[in-house]
Amino acid sequence: MSQSAAARTRRRTGRPPVAALGLASLAVGFLLLPLAGVLWRAPWSDLGAELASPGVRTTLRLSLVCSLSATALSIALGVPLAWVLARVELPGRRLVRALTLLPMVFPPVVGGVALLLAFGRRGLVGGLLFDWFGVRLPFTTAGAVVAETFVAMPFLVITAEAAFRSLDRGYEDAARTLGASRWTVFRRVTLPLARPGLAAGVALCWARALGEFGATITFAGNTPGRTQTIPLQVYLLIESGRLESAIALSLVLLAVSVAVLVGLRDRWLFTGGQSG
Repeated sequence: MSQSAAARTRRRTGRPPVAALGLASLAVGFLLLPLAGVLWRAPWSDLGAELASPGVRTTLRLSLVCSLSATALSIALGVPLAWVLARVELPGRRLVRALTLLPMVFPPVVGGVALLLAFGRRGLVGGLLFDWFGVRLPFTTAGAVVAETFVAMPFLVITAEAAFRSLDRGYEDAARTLGASRWTVFRRVTLPLARPGLAAGVALCWARALGEFGATITFAGNTPGRTQTIPLQVYLLIESGRLESAIALSLVLLAVSVAVLVGLRDRWLFTGGQSG
């Protein structure tokens, strides 16, 4: 390419369309304006007192317990599922993946109704759980954990599957030729190589579980000290006219979201082959 042609190409590609820049600016403003509203109305001078009140401390503690329990359950179930989706040639694997990711696009309230129909006293397996083991999930802390796991685990699965697919399998093959068992290869080779992607999936899963509202309030209710997590208490505070307290709790979720995004900066989470 001649120098003049290269200069013309730079001129054509180096000047962004004004309309596109304007629309992009409007989009950024639209997304940031609500966050700016929260920061503007935040009760900064009374923030410590608002978060230190006994009711808020109980809610924060319960939210951490439920979200971390949901994350642990998601790891125990989701990582093996992600590995199977990434490595095992199963009939109908596309369908299994689609069903696994369905809660990501499910309306959360509908997810709560589905959980009631599955794990309620008259649900598909809820009656058996109660009759055989005396386990009752709806409107309990365990039910809140189940609801958060249901909506959060797909975020871990899709990220972990991408991480497993992107690995160089030559390292695993080399370990097997040296006599390592399949479990040893998975534990000592596969997991360490996939650790960045798995960590991203765990962070997303935890943040989603911490912010879950619809499925939790439908399946577990909104009982203080038992099932009332941060999003549920924010809703209750707004309903009762205590806007400043609601904003203070909202700032906790906002801070968590920002921390997760900063921790995952410049990492493509949903890449990787999706064949099969």
